Amino acid sequence: MSFADRLHRAWYEGHPALRLLAPLELLYRRVVEAKRQRFLKGESAAYRAPVPVIVVGNITVGGTGKTPLILWLIEHCRSRGLRVGVVSRGYGATPPSLPWRVRSGDSAQQAGDEPLLIVQRTGVPLVIDPDRSRALCLLLESESLDLILSDDGLQHYRLARDLELVLIDAARGLGNGRCLPAGPLREPAERLDSVDAVLFNGADADTARGYAFSLKPVALVELCSGERWPLDHFPVGQQLHAVAGIGNPQRFFTTLETLHWRPIPHAFADHAAYSSEQLKFSPELPLVMTEKDAVKCRAFAPSGWSYLQVQAVPSAAFVTWFDGQLTRLLPDHS
Repeated sequence: MSFADRLHRAWYEGHPALRLLAPLELLYRRVVEAKRQRFLKGESAAYRAPVPVIVVGNITVGGTGKTPLILWLIEHCRSRGLRVGVVSRGYGATPPSLPWRVRSGDSAQQAGDEPLLIVQRTGVPLVIDPDRSRALCLLLESESLDLILSDDGLQHYRLARDLELVLIDAARGLGNGRCLPAGPLREPAERLDSVDAVLFNGADADTARGYAFSLKPVALVELCSGERWPLDHFPVGQQLHAVAGIGNPQRFFTTLETLHWRPIPHAFADHAAYSSEQLKFSPELPLVMTEKDAVKCRAFAPSGWSYLQVQAVPSAAFVTWFDGQLTRLLPDHS
C-alpha cells in the first residue's frame, strides 16, 4: 500500500499520527479561508462571464461521482433547449498549448481522462486550462452558448459563479472532518453552508442536508468495437478482473458485486496511466473497467475488454429544484 493510500485510509478510519499534522492543517485552513474572503470582498480579481456559470465540485479529496453528474447536467440542459459548454482544469493533461479545446480524437494524455470522457460521450464543447476563466473566454469566442458548467471548480475563485453544486460520497461522508493534510477536506466543512445545493452520492433519500443521487449501471461497452452488451451479458457468479483508477475504486467493485458478478479487484491511483503489460492478469478472465479508465486503454485493448457505463440518477426533488434555478438564471428560455 502506498503512502497516499495509507493516508487516505487514516482520514476515513482514523489514526493517532494525524495529530502530528495539526499545525499544517491550521496553516492550510488559514490560506484557503483567506483566499475565499478575498473573493467574497471583491479584493481578488474574478472573471464574470456573460452567461451563467454553474460550478460542480466537492470539498473532499477523492471521487464523489462528479463526472456522471456533469454528463446528466449536460443532457438535462440540452433537453430544455440550452446550448451548454464545459470548462475544466484538465488534471494531468499535457496539451500542446493552453487553453486547449478537447476533441474526441485527442489522447487521454493530451486532454485528460475526464474531459475526454465527457467529450466522447456527449460531443459537448469543452476547453481545459488550469485558469478556468481563460478556458471560458476561448469557449465563448468559438461557440454561442447559453450556459457554462465548470468541472471541479469550487475552489477556483478567479471565476465568478452563479450556482454551486457540491457532491459528497454518502458512505464516506467528510471522513474525520479535518482539512488537508490531516483530513480529506479541501475547505472547512462550514463551506457547505454557503453552497446552493449538496448532493449525496449513494444516499437512499433526500434529507435536510441535501439531495440524493445514485449511479445506475446501464450497459457494458466493448472497448474495441463500441458494441453495447446488456447487464446480463455475463452470467450470475461470473468471476472477472475489475480495473478502477478512480477516486473511490471500492465503489466500482461494489457495483459489480451488486450485478451478481465476482470481481477480482485491481485498484490503481486516480487518473493512472496504463500499459498493456500492467493489465495482463492471471488467470485469464473477462476484464471490466470504468469508463474513465477505458478512454486510456482503447489504443491497446484486446477484443473482449469492456467498461461499465453508468448514469447519474438525481432525486426528483433535485430535478425540480434545478429546473427552477435554470428558470431563474435564464428566464428567456423558460
